[in-house]
Amino acid sequence: MATLITTAKLNDVDPQAWLADVLAHIADMPISRLEQLLPWNWVASSVKAVAA
Repeated sequence: MATLITTAKLNDVDPQAWLADVLAHIADMPISRLEQLLPWNWVASSVKAVAA
């Protein structure tokens, strides 16, 4: 768990928001798109909604 939080922080991502979003979406995410959930590729759901 500490590694996940530290990795998020190193990528300027809010660890709590990132982890909550990942846990909410990982079950519906196709395996070919899992890299989008990594901290260095992650975009917050609220940002995605504004962009759409």
